[in-house]
Amino acid sequence: MLHMPLVSGMEKTCDLLVVGGGINGCGIARDAAGRGLSVILCEQDDLAAHTSSASTKLIHGGLRYLEQWHFRLVRKALQEREVLLASAPHLIRPLRFVMPHDAHLRPMLQIRAGLFLYDHLARRKRLAASRAIDLARHPAGAGLNPRLHRGFIYSDAWTDDARLVVLNARDAAEHGAAVMTHVRCEHAERRAQDWRVRLQSSDGSSAAIVYARALVNAAGPWVGSFLHERTTLSTHRTVRLVKGSHIIVPQLFRHRFAYIFQNVDRRIVFAIPYEREFTLIGTTDVEHHGPPQDLQISDAEVDYLCATVNRYFITQIGAADVVYSYAGVRPLLDDESADAAKVTRDYALELDSRGAPILSVFGGKITTFRRLAEEAVDTLCRALKVDAPPWTRLAVLPGGDLPGASMAVFLRATARRFPWLPTAVRERYVSAYGTRIQRLIGSARTLAMMGEEVLPGLYEREIDYLCGFEWAQSARDILWRRTKLGLHLPPDSEARLDAWLADRGLGVSGQFHSRRGGPGR
Repeated sequence: MLHMPLVSGMEKTCDLLVVGGGINGCGIARDAAGRGLSVILCEQDDLAAHTSSASTKLIHGGLRYLEQWHFRLVRKALQEREVLLASAPHLIRPLRFVMPHDAHLRPMLQIRAGLFLYDHLARRKRLAASRAIDLARHPAGAGLNPRLHRGFIYSDAWTDDARLVVLNARDAAEHGAAVMTHVRCEHAERRAQDWRVRLQSSDGSSAAIVYARALVNAAGPWVGSFLHERTTLSTHRTVRLVKGSHIIVPQLFRHRFAYIFQNVDRRIVFAIPYEREFTLIGTTDVEHHGPPQDLQISDAEVDYLCATVNRYFITQIGAADVVYSYAGVRPLLDDESADAAKVTRDYALELDSRGAPILSVFGGKITTFRRLAEEAVDTLCRALKVDAPPWTRLAVLPGGDLPGASMAVFLRATARRFPWLPTAVRERYVSAYGTRIQRLIGSARTLAMMGEEVLPGLYEREIDYLCGFEWAQSARDILWRRTKLGLHLPPDSEARLDAWLADRGLGVSGQFHSRRGGPGR
């Protein structure tokens, strides 16, 4: 199933109802559906509408966590980095990071030791090892403050976080799951053998009942409030809401390397090449005590990020240079750390089987989502007495079956097959959709057959694909989560696209249109 319309009075049964359409919820739905369980996933907004589209977009072990002695977490994340690189080579790509050495912050020997551990805590097949570099000779030294002479370079990976969520939902659907966006869980009543769950469309127009053998609470920042407000259960665990904010500025450097900068408060800030024309800078760690949705970056956070990179770059930036910003709240497992930056990024799975089982997900990070999902479904299979082995470790995500797992080879093959596509459009399609580019383009043999160019670089066929196969319902879904075209288009583009969608009745068929959410404002 792809879209399952919510029809008032409808009643459905399933093995597993997953509440939450972020990376963990979609990962669990994918894993469970692939093991043969009947799965329904409901999300009150768009997929990846909140935390899962507001990350630094890195698949990494977390170099700074070594300083906090979190070796187990780093090793687990480094192992998953290898798995994910193989699962979606179009969407998850190696990235080399340069760390200029600022002698008064951390000794060179300490950094060398940390990078040695980072290289060897887990088997590394696809990424180059770390090494020291002379910034006067290395391309990444150009543009840095001349006081910086030495540095280090190491490997991690980059991804489009929101698209990673959608690919997991897409794979879940292709294994039989029903993915329902803009549908919230209003109430869940536990019974001896199942859960009776009332679902309602976010606009209040429709409601239905689902009977599920087990329930998964993957509500992210709402994991605690879901238990207290939507069920009659409680938990001793808590999540700590920590806001992370990012800014996007015009391109600060033209090479392919990213930077990791040490700050005087011993936190780190990344500067990453982004969308060809920009630099992504983040993140902050600020305690958050308000509602988890619709966050705004503060002026103090903008100043903090600008001041950090200004210590390292010759070119200075300020608030006026920020072309876009976004903020998200990370639901971290509360370990009572005094410093928000030191709160663990590990996760905990809590199974309550006093009656029909419910599994709640606390914490986690995008890099370990697949491992979390596998452990969660293992736990649920035992509770449901289902014998179904894990399968995702060696599986590719939709579009990831590139010939030889090589982006370069696939790019050349795509150029030969679709020479009529503009180069920028073709390269974007390859990076976003991988081998699914054929499904998007369909029978088109000329640019004119791609339909109306609704906005520069956005053709009707792509919109149809995003609405028909990827649950997009609004301009924000399309321009900021399914693509990042919003960065490249005029300010009125969202309004124009929403009007175009409304004129054609797209974005509301079978689901529920919403313009809330998004990676920022």
